Amino acid sequence: MEAVLAHLRDAIERGEYAIGDRLPAEASLGKQFEVSRSVVREALRGLQALGLTKSRTGKGTFVVANRPVENPTFGPYSARDLLEVRRHVEVPAAGYAALRRTSDDLDLLTDLLERMAGETDNTVWVALDSLFHVTVAQASGNPVFGKVIEEIRDALAKQSAFLNQLGDRRAASNDEHRQLVNAIGSGDEHAATEAMTHHLARVESALTDIVGLKTAAEKNEDS
Repeated sequence: MEAVLAHLRDAIERGEYAIGDRLPAEASLGKQFEVSRSVVREALRGLQALGLTKSRTGKGTFVVANRPVENPTFGPYSARDLLEVRRHVEVPAAGYAALRRTSDDLDLLTDLLERMAGETDNTVWVALDSLFHVTVAQASGNPVFGKVIEEIRDALAKQSAFLNQLGDRRAASNDEHRQLVNAIGSGDEHAATEAMTHHLARVESALTDIVGLKTAAEKNEDS
């Protein structure tokens, strides 16, 4: 899928497929790349997530841009919106979780880690990932943190799916989550906040690699 996506993205960015052009049908692309239609379908979803194409029911997939969107949206929130809020909510929540978590909280987080490590279905993994972040916030002992992350849970899931598809983030996320749970389990507030800070930094780095995301401060500097 990654190879098909990379080829199509490059063709669009080079102008081989111009804005307004319809991409070949799934069957034709499958034959061209010698892959299944399900692989082609995933690659086409990746192009749409990048903002390069749009699918029109019964008509096909059309090119709408020749560069990825800088700040992709996931549901009602943009990537930048999510990053800004997560830094101010999930980092302190992780620290409080290290101080206040219960044995039930730790058992649930550990169970989620194991389920994610063994999960092969991307859709299920993404659902577990968003639940993991809600659970960390709830383990803080402050219900407001939990409510905030629950509110953006669907957007987090969409962003996670995007990063897994285009940035191959699953294995790294599993490792980062385990470091976080180890810190929470040991009651080390500083280590927990550092682990969450590192995790969010890696998310931002992956988004930057994919679409060239800029922070609000960087945009102000450019202008």
